[in-house]
Amino acid sequence: MKAFYEVISGPAGAPRDWGRDRTLYLPDIRFVETSADRSGNTTAHVMTHQEFVDAANAGMVKNGFFESEIHRVTKTFGNITHILSSYEMRAKADGPVFGRGVNSLQIYWDGKRYWIASVMWDDERDGKCDSC
Repeated sequence: MKAFYEVISGPAGAPRDWGRDRTLYLPDIRFVETSADRSGNTTAHVMTHQEFVDAANAGMVKNGFFESEIHRVTKTFGNITHILSSYEMRAKADGPVFGRGVNSLQIYWDGKRYWIASVMWDDERDGKCDSC
């Protein structure tokens, strides 16, 4: 989890280490960004790793982006682990929090290391975040 948050975090102008990021995941990982509009209509945007990088990189590098874990719930059965990881987002490492949410990760133990198999997240809305 430490590497998961480290690779996307950094100050404005600093490139992200997407090569390191790729080493965390099973091939063909899918990222699912969930959201809701003001009317409560929900959507799920499914992306490959490269689609996520293409969508997120420019804003992270231009504005600075730091995401840090503030709470974690972990459940394991056999080689499968599910992690609910609550996070805070900042533009600067010591700056004000501009958002919070929850990452849901499915990870796989191959006998030697963990691999992230899928990532789904939702940002807090209307001051409500039951797991934050």
